[in-house]
Amino acid sequence: QVHLVESEGGLVQAGGSLRLSCIVSGRTFSSYAVGWFRQAPGKEREFVAAIKWSGGNTYYTDSVKGRFTISRNNAKNTVYLQMNSLKPEDTAVYYCAAEVLRQGSYTYDYWGQGTQVTVSS
Repeated sequence: QVHLVESEGGLVQAGGSLRLSCIVSGRTFSSYAVGWFRQAPGKEREFVAAIKWSGGNTYYTDSVKGRFTISRNNAKNTVYLQMNSLKPEDTAVYYCAAEVLRQGSYTYDYWGQGTQVTVSS
């Protein structure tokens, strides 16, 4: 089992910044990468960013490139999502998830409880 706990989100004005953290515990060695996802009201959950534990390769969805930065601290088993230049459309519940190898495929099998981020205009 892998357990993930997100930090508290918050309310921020458009143009502002917020940093989320995700603490990973349990069988952390089984985790290949950690990703951030978000789900806005009435919309499907979407991928935001991901980072590999080994090597630190990062991936972003186009809408956050240049504004969001994902990073990790392997010693603390923590992944961060620094969000700058926030827009009202970034409002969503943000989830972190651990990607593991399952039957030959990598899947996001473990999820945090989610944290609300609200950006006011």
